[in-house]
Amino acid sequence: MYSVPDQTGRTAVVTGANSGTGKEAAARLAAAGARVVLAVRSSEKGEAARAEILSRAPGAAVEVRRLDLADQASVRAFAEGVDGPVDLLLNNAGVMAVPEQHLTVDGFELQTASNVLGPFALTVRLLPQLLAAPGARVVWMSSTAAWTGRVDPERPEVPRRYSPTLVYGATKLADQLLANHLARVADTRGWDLRSLGAHPGITRTELFANSTVPGGGAPREMPRLQRLLPLQEVDTGAEPMLVAATDPGAANGTYWGPTGWGPTGLLQVRGRTARVRAPRAAADVDLAARYWAAAERVTGVSLDASVPA
Repeated sequence: MYSVPDQTGRTAVVTGANSGTGKEAAARLAAAGARVVLAVRSSEKGEAARAEILSRAPGAAVEVRRLDLADQASVRAFAEGVDGPVDLLLNNAGVMAVPEQHLTVDGFELQTASNVLGPFALTVRLLPQLLAAPGARVVWMSSTAAWTGRVDPERPEVPRRYSPTLVYGATKLADQLLANHLARVADTRGWDLRSLGAHPGITRTELFANSTVPGGGAPREMPRLQRLLPLQEVDTGAEPMLVAATDPGAANGTYWGPTGWGPTGLLQVRGRTARVRAPRAAADVDLAARYWAAAERVTGVSLDASVPA
C-alpha cells in the first residue's frame, strides 16, 4: 500500500469525499497530517464520512462543506468560502452513465456538468488559493472510459446525441485535456503548481454500483456485471489519485493509474500504481486549448480573470 508522505500544515480539498475513492483519499491525507475539506453534495453523508475518517485518524482536522458540482452557483459559493492557501485539490467527484439525458439548472448535461464543467470552474476559482501554497497540486480523476471519449469544443455543455456510456467517456477525456492544458499554462507562466491526471482502474465504489452497463442497461443489472469484472477495492483504487497528489516524483502533466491486466485482457484495470499511457487524444494541445476556451465560455469562469497574466 502506498504510504502518503507527511502532509502536516497542508490543506486538501477533496470533492466527492463522502464515499469511495474520495473518502479513502481524504482519510489517508488526514492520517498523514493534512487539514482536509470534504466537499460533498450531501452534508449528512459528509458528516458520516467525517466520523468514519476520525475513527481512523483520531484528532485529524476534517471539515465538511457542501458543494454541488452540477450547479455553478454552488461552485461559486464554495470557492468564495475557502480561506487561505489550498495545497491540494482533488477533483474526484462525478457521476457515471446516467440512463437518460438530464439538464442541470445551468442548462448543462448532468454528466458533463458534474464531471467536467463543475470541476473546471472550481479549479479556476481556487487558483489564487492554490498559487498561494508552495508546490500546490490539482489532480483530475479520469477513467479507462476516456479511451472511448470524443469531445466537441463547439458544444461542450450538451452533446448533440446522448449515450450514457459514450458521454461518460467524453467527460473523462475532457478531464485529461483540462489537466494537460492547466499543466502547460503552469509551465508557461512559471507557476509553482502541478496539474496531473489519475484514474482508479475498475474499482468497487458507489459510482460503479449505481451506473448503467454498456448498451444502456439499467442499474439493477450491475450486480451480475460486477461478478464478471475484475473489481479492485477502494484502498487500491484510490492510490493513483494519492500518488499524483503527494508523491514527490509525480511531475507536472503526468497521468497515473493501475498497471495490472484483468482476466478479460483489459489493461490498466487494477493493481500497482505507476505512470500510465493516456489516450492519444489527450495529448492534442490544440484540442485541449479549444476545449478549455469552450469551458470558459459556457461557465463564464475565466483563468485570466481569476489570475491575471
